[in-house]
Amino acid sequence: MERSNFIDYIRIFARSGHGGAGSRHFMRNKLTAMGGPDGGDGGRGGHIILRGNAQLWTLLHLRYFKNVLAENGESGSKNNSTGRDGEDIIIEVPLGTIARDEETGEQELEILEDGQVEIWMPGGRGGLGNSNFATPTNQAPEHAQPGEPGIEGWKTLELKVLADVGLVGFPNAGKSTLLSVITAAKPKIADYAFTTLTPQLGMVAYRDGRSFCIADLPGIIEGAAEGRGLGHRFLRHIERNAALLFLIPADSADHRKEFEILVSELEQYNPELLQKEFVIAISKSDMLDDELKEAIAAELPQNIPHLFISSVTQQGLMPLKDHLWKILNK
Repeated sequence: MERSNFIDYIRIFARSGHGGAGSRHFMRNKLTAMGGPDGGDGGRGGHIILRGNAQLWTLLHLRYFKNVLAENGESGSKNNSTGRDGEDIIIEVPLGTIARDEETGEQELEILEDGQVEIWMPGGRGGLGNSNFATPTNQAPEHAQPGEPGIEGWKTLELKVLADVGLVGFPNAGKSTLLSVITAAKPKIADYAFTTLTPQLGMVAYRDGRSFCIADLPGIIEGAAEGRGLGHRFLRHIERNAALLFLIPADSADHRKEFEILVSELEQYNPELLQKEFVIAISKSDMLDDELKEAIAAELPQNIPHLFISSVTQQGLMPLKDHLWKILNK
């Protein structure tokens, strides 16, 4: 159920509206037998618009929204009447959504703010009626423009979770437990790999009423950059985080190797991730004495800060918050 409620990738066929044709018409009434041109312009085709909504956290509501077809503009008519514009389609998306063209992979839009409105696929312009083409030498133009076609194609919407800090670690490293202790989030916790199948967000209450956002992300395994395990479905969410907190359990067989594997997977996926701030937290540290802590600290890279924490006894959690806050507010 958890997996079905979090959708972070949607593929749709979208088409903006065609512009209405301009009218080729001449004034005719009981008082005017041979009037001049009075054909009106066609209406604009409907746009397809993306709008950011901070109340959404998943693309679930678009799961069955496979064909997005905006309305065509209305043709112009007599008496210089302009056709009605096609109705726009507004798609509400969570913050952190990226719109891409499926064929080229090109990023077309990015929604990061609540209420942000962007025209994703503009509708075609309406054609000009024949009244626009009257000249002193051609007072009865027979020509009117057709409307411009809309834009169509297969598109993708991809959600990358927005959080200040991302929790990174192997499955069952204690990330969900830590999140449940330092925030009000209630992630699923159990003693088996891949308990977390979707990103979980929580707000960490800090000193003087301040706070920051932390995300418990699905665990990495070796080969995640090639798509093994949850693969890219997980790794894309790390790109948004300002800092990465590597959680390595105290009972790991080789703490340094575990950290190096995690970093290697990030580098293979996107080398720019290595420019982020790293912090190492050794979880389940309530089982360690001072001598064991010194031995583990000697294994870890000396250029990356590390802390010993325990979610069960809440050991070291306030120093961890202090350190993360310092990084986020450099």
